[in-house]
Amino acid sequence: MNKKNQVVSFRIGNELFGVYIDVVQEIVRVPEITPVPEMPDFVEGVINLRGKIVSTVELGKKLKIDSSGQSRSSRILIVDIERKTVGLLVDAVTEILRVPPESIEPTPDIATAVGAEYIMGVGKLTDKLIILLDLKNILKADEIRKLSSDERADEPMGAPPGGSLAAA
Repeated sequence: MNKKNQVVSFRIGNELFGVYIDVVQEIVRVPEITPVPEMPDFVEGVINLRGKIVSTVELGKKLKIDSSGQSRSSRILIVDIERKTVGLLVDAVTEILRVPPESIEPTPDIATAVGAEYIMGVGKLTDKLIILLDLKNILKADEIRKLSSDERADEPMGAPPGGSLAAA
């Protein structure tokens, strides 16, 4: 299967969405999320992903879609947006789909539940439609910078900035 046409599909509430697989680094179960003060309401907090701090966005809140809430099927898509690693909390990841370019329609002119600027197109599959999201537009450059400004990927977990955990 051509990786270029592969889409990771997921649900938020009753809606089916997808993102191209090349931006998805991995899919993880929801670990403990640590809240971070002074962040937008759609930012759930940060997670520890094998020693790296990753900001986590509740995609349903960002898109203003009612989520079914966190459950055992909830997952975090670890994605690369503008060379920054971000976690996207979704209700469930459903499958990897092949969506040929010829089956993708442009964003409909009528109002949608999601802002048109967030949509790359709508994939027509045999028995369903999938809304293909444009992650670069969902999280604007300044939001991505704010999310990653607290990340200290080069420092060990728990170390103070520029220091170590050596006893005083």
